[in-house]
Amino acid sequence: MSTLHIGIAGAGLAGRTLAWRLLRAGCRVSLFDARARGDVATASMTAAAMLSPLAELAVADEAVFALGQRSMALWPQWIAELEAQDLPVYFRREGTLVVAHAPDQSSLEHFTRLLMHKLPDASRAQVHTLDAAALGRAEPALAGRFGGGLLLEGEGQLANDQWMAALAVEIDRLGGTWLEGQAVNAVEEGRIVCAGQTHGVDIAVDARGVGARDGWPQLRGVRGEVLTVECAGVTLQRPVRLMHPRYQLYVAPRPGHRFVVGATELESEDSGPVTLRSTLELASALHSLHPAFGEARVLRLAAALRPALDDHRPAIMLRAGVWHINGLYRHGYLCAPALVDGLVHKLLGTENE
Repeated sequence: MSTLHIGIAGAGLAGRTLAWRLLRAGCRVSLFDARARGDVATASMTAAAMLSPLAELAVADEAVFALGQRSMALWPQWIAELEAQDLPVYFRREGTLVVAHAPDQSSLEHFTRLLMHKLPDASRAQVHTLDAAALGRAEPALAGRFGGGLLLEGEGQLANDQWMAALAVEIDRLGGTWLEGQAVNAVEEGRIVCAGQTHGVDIAVDARGVGARDGWPQLRGVRGEVLTVECAGVTLQRPVRLMHPRYQLYVAPRPGHRFVVGATELESEDSGPVTLRSTLELASALHSLHPAFGEARVLRLAAALRPALDDHRPAIMLRAGVWHINGLYRHGYLCAPALVDGLVHKLLGTENE
């Protein structure tokens, strides 16, 4: 057990998960955030939370893949720990289905070639090519709608809203101090200045995402937009990626016939509402996946800025006595457990244990 007092600026995915793991290790933790804990207008809450190391490898690199594979081993363990406290989090590992309409078949073929070229030999057995009949058996709602596709075995998803809410309850239960709704003015060695007051800590960690640019100039915001709908007429067993020459639509099923739909990735730091163009593209692509989505109820349209570095890799850095964890970009939920676990060991000096 540790007696360290660790201050964490930022209570998004990285900061909140880190606080929870450090509290479980016996540390004293103070969490500082400019937003209220229930605020949904954040990058952590504007996400499909798909856990897709294989699918992401087509557009990412081996470092992200390795973090994703490590995280896939940690997610079940960590979710089981929350369930032991009567805090269930929706989590599935039924794989990812990748499909394309006939005019876009070349996009699926390109994706398949790229993925197989980049995948390590040991992981290639997780990629299954399905003909139309096999696809219909795997995903009955899509039977007869596609000539085939790919099933990426072992991939998964979770409900990010449940994850973030459960962590908030656990942080309180474990005695964490939470200063919410107060602007973080500075994160410096041995102290965090919040709402004009200085709080001394043994170790300071900056996990503020795009808000940490004053200490990490290479950070930038990449705008992402998602659509959440409810549709009783469709049941999907797993996330579906629909290939398109300009984007990959993803549809992640949630409990209660809800679906999180996303695709847009804009090099823009505009954090305003979702545009009409994005709404039309997401909705029309969703409708093309299954016509029953035409009767779906729109529950939420949301946009947020995801923190990205030039190489699109998440990173941990120690600079001027402050630890930084940032750059989670589009790989946040995929990589967060591995990143947080690694940082916990660094902070506690247990890397080699």
